[in-house]
Amino acid sequence: IRPLFRASDVNVMQAIAGFDLSRYEDVKARAERIYDRLADQTMPCDAPWPQDQIDTFRKWIDDGLQP
Repeated sequence: IRPLFRASDVNVMQAIAGFDLSRYEDVKARAERIYDRLADQTMPCDAPWPQDQIDTFRKWIDDGLQP
């Protein structure tokens, strides 16, 4: 799932939210909240993800959040 997040996404979330999108443990712990923000197009802040990437993230959650 890590390749879905750009370096700029990682940097912004570290600065404003205090967690690291490049760390599996951080993304896993916040997966549903991240998904909600992706789905309502408020994350990332510069432009919404394409639907196929949002679907990939949802599938990752539904499939058990495997590393």
